[in-house]
Amino acid sequence: MSDRRRMTGVVTSNKMKKTVSVKITRRFRHRLYKKVIDQHKAVKAHDELGCEIGDQVLIVESKPISKTKRWVVEEIIRKSVSTEQA
Repeated sequence: MSDRRRMTGVVTSNKMKKTVSVKITRRFRHRLYKKVIDQHKAVKAHDELGCEIGDQVLIVESKPISKTKRWVVEEIIRKSVSTEQA
């Protein structure tokens, strides 16, 4: 196993070719006020698997692929629930 960072997030956009936008949420407790805070960060990731909006994915750090892409989708953890199954 490599020492590259791995993070999980939710796909928010797949409108680009072979690129998805992934929202990473980090939850922590404030040191002074003890309030639970959700912090969000959006990153672009290279996608060869064909992710859909709402999928939970595992992304891994990589060398720079383009100006903004530094992550690659490694696997789809959970597919989104589609409402068009009827």
